[in-house]
Amino acid sequence: MTLHTISHFFLVVASVTPALAFCGSRTHLDRRAEGEVPISTFGYTGTTGPVLWTQLDAANSLCSAGTDQSPINMVPEAFTVVPATDAQLTIPDVPEGATFENLGSTVEVVMEGVGGQMVLEGTNYTLEQFHFHHPSEHMDNGVSLPMEMHMVFQTEAAEVAVIGVYVDIIESPTVVSLHILPRRAPSTLLETIFSTIGNIASPGTETKTPPLVMSELVTLLNAGSFQQYTGSLTTPPCSEGVKWSVATEKLLLSRATYQAARDVVGFNSRYPQGNLGEENLLKIASAGGATPAPA
Repeated sequence: MTLHTISHFFLVVASVTPALAFCGSRTHLDRRAEGEVPISTFGYTGTTGPVLWTQLDAANSLCSAGTDQSPINMVPEAFTVVPATDAQLTIPDVPEGATFENLGSTVEVVMEGVGGQMVLEGTNYTLEQFHFHHPSEHMDNGVSLPMEMHMVFQTEAAEVAVIGVYVDIIESPTVVSLHILPRRAPSTLLETIFSTIGNIASPGTETKTPPLVMSELVTLLNAGSFQQYTGSLTTPPCSEGVKWSVATEKLLLSRATYQAARDVVGFNSRYPQGNLGEENLLKIASAGGATPAPA
């Protein structure tokens, strides 16, 4: 995917309002007041949905005109594969718990000041927050997963990178055996976070999670690879130049916890975008032009 210049990136985001940018929440795009939990003014259905995001604010023009938009179908020709350990991901545990917010368009765990870091192409990125989409926004070679977690990082120069982690469901065993242990189990981290989701059932609310053991997540991700490409925020203003690393390792949730999270998060997934570098699907539709031949 082609990177846009930094100057173009800043021009696009200069007039972004905080309620329009939860994928950019806690980054330079977010100008919320101290202690405020803003409620997003965009949505995923009807007149506030992805097809009409450009109509909500002039700053959202890339949502319907950008040529490197996210999410995408993660097929081999769309990304490069690197060992996850190359990112040198480090995230300290959070023994005091973290702030957990409902922005209306997603639920978000605030990681400002925790000290999470990763390195991309020699540049340090700091973890600001992570939030959830239902169902997954990226497709895993044509397959949609129940949820996707987005970990949003930023550099001192306000460059944005996101780690995407698919979340799948695991059925709880009905028979417990002392001799046969399950090879896969729900993520303790996600089960811990979502144990408090009932406290933020209404948009604009926040709560505190129990202590978070982030080392579980780091260990899981480091066991696999990252599928990397350069795309965009998946929410308004759809700014491009975002460095994506989609993990091959998946987090697991019990069905009961998934249902509790689903009932609060609702549907909040942008539809898959076109091939990287090609004309925006909405621009093609508005012009009534011919669909490009499959690559």
